[in-house]
Amino acid sequence: MPRALPWLPRPFLTVLALSLLPGIALADGALFSAQGYRTGHYRSPTPSQAEGARLVDTAALQRLLDQNPRPVLIDVYRRQWLHGRFIEDTPHANVPGSLWLANTGDGELSPAWQDYFARNLEKASAGHREQPLVFYCRADCWLSWNAVKRAATLGYNNLYWYRDGLDAWEQANLPLQPARPEPFP
Repeated sequence: MPRALPWLPRPFLTVLALSLLPGIALADGALFSAQGYRTGHYRSPTPSQAEGARLVDTAALQRLLDQNPRPVLIDVYRRQWLHGRFIEDTPHANVPGSLWLANTGDGELSPAWQDYFARNLEKASAGHREQPLVFYCRADCWLSWNAVKRAATLGYNNLYWYRDGLDAWEQANLPLQPARPEPFP
């Protein structure tokens, strides 16, 4: 807290500081969980970095895809889950070779969805926490930001965030592939 204002009570300074941060709501309209995951307004401007991950653009992602070991691409775009199945209401495509872990970028995950995320990362990385993992969704989408944060808490340490995601890939006229989410559970 600033030392220049010692006469202001600490709680007031905390509220003042938080109110000055763009995109962060307070009280009942909170946009972040106690663990720091974005819990609402997922399609809104995202920060320029994700803790524990390196930001990549389309050109950098293409270079990564030519390296060895090749990174695992993880699409976390949402898909409606109803009556024990994914609802295929609209077609979805992703970057070729991607693993679609639908709904794992949500701010709050039930234990079953958390297990789905952890189990699929374990399988995709063959248990190697240093395996490069690239998370993406769409541009201005907090889902991939949340997923990167969640993967870091699971101990993965070679993480990339393709912040502009599928929108940037499409704008570059790069190929897409029809996608289906990994089966749940």
